[in-house]
Amino acid sequence: MKSFGDMVKQAQKVQRKMAEVQEQLANERFEASAGGGLVRAVVDGKQMLKELKISVEAFKDNDPTLLEDLILTAVGEAQKQSEIKMNEAIGAVTGGFTLPF
Repeated sequence: MKSFGDMVKQAQKVQRKMAEVQEQLANERFEASAGGGLVRAVVDGKQMLKELKISVEAFKDNDPTLLEDLILTAVGEAQKQSEIKMNEAIGAVTGGFTLPF
């Protein structure tokens, strides 16, 4: 069995690696679109919206509810992609052990 000091060192190593992974992911971009490309959303690795593009074609129907749905869909999908990537990267560091953050 490892000593307490060894366990603390290992925990610090995992913590440093997790910080590195999170920093790398923060610089990545994840893109999704909705409505056949009428709305495009880009988020970073922390699921923060960085860019939102709405085609002029999206305004033709004069339907704000449809446009709102397209925006929510595109942003939600981009955030989902980012979250999946983050969970995979963190899981690789922690050996699949889930940690709250």
